Amino acid sequence: MRLVKPKALSLGDTIGVIAPASPVLDKVARTALTALQDFGFNLKLGDTVSAQYGYLAGSDQLRANDINRMFADPEVKAIFCMRGGYGTPRILEAIDYDLIRRCPKVFVGYSDITALHLAILKYAGLVTFHGPMIAELANEPAPMTWPTLFQHVMDPCPWGRYVEPKDMLQCVMTPGMATGPLVGGNLSLICATLGTPYEIETTGRILFLEDVGEEPYAIDRMLSQLKLAGKLQVSAGIVLADFDPAPSPPKKKSLTLEQVFADILKPLGIPCYYGLKAGHCDPNLTMPIGVETRLNAAEGWIEFLEGGVV
Repeated sequence: MRLVKPKALSLGDTIGVIAPASPVLDKVARTALTALQDFGFNLKLGDTVSAQYGYLAGSDQLRANDINRMFADPEVKAIFCMRGGYGTPRILEAIDYDLIRRCPKVFVGYSDITALHLAILKYAGLVTFHGPMIAELANEPAPMTWPTLFQHVMDPCPWGRYVEPKDMLQCVMTPGMATGPLVGGNLSLICATLGTPYEIETTGRILFLEDVGEEPYAIDRMLSQLKLAGKLQVSAGIVLADFDPAPSPPKKKSLTLEQVFADILKPLGIPCYYGLKAGHCDPNLTMPIGVETRLNAAEGWIEFLEGGVV
């Protein structure tokens, strides 16, 4: 499918705000929405922003309808997610992907939003942005997080490189260079879509992975699942972003994350490094999904060869 890029966002444009996964506390939402407005945008709130159904921000139909309505609304120029959590795989079948392809817009989120990134790229061909979510604005964000996002969604020129400082580059798994379209996101969500019509396509692509709160054995299991599904060995290169693991119980024997990565990824012989600051971390650098990207694993950088908007 031919790649489609959304129109660049401008100051004064209207951003549609949705909660396609879990709900946000009212106080947090008010503070965060005010901060987003202060950047210079108008806001249109979806029904899910104030809804709650257990651990979901409303029923499946309500959350899917919010997405479809925002893409159909000519006043809305971009769609930002409030937070992640749980629930996006439940609504993938109710999304109007033909509508999204006809009305391409900037779409931003990460974590549980990964399932939507995968589905939208596969069935609408739209470049989307794995980046910060609005609820995080209730706290003081890292200096690079939001300026980086806004440059990606407001400037058609390629960003260039994310170069990992030596103190952030965790380790090089396999040196080498690779080029291909960027895909990826949260490891747990990527694994959750395997065996479904929405599973990730990695052949010839640069794959980036991140996760949070998982012990090394769980990361081991998910990476092994991706390998057994044939997804790792066909990728052009692999970037391991932020993994903030849950601490192993005292006296419990464990491998380190670096050992898990080395055991599973090094034998593939694919360029790979660990240390990109994207995902559940500060800063959370924006990843434009679908754009042509170059990876240099030996030096610890990725370079976006094209912009994500037009």
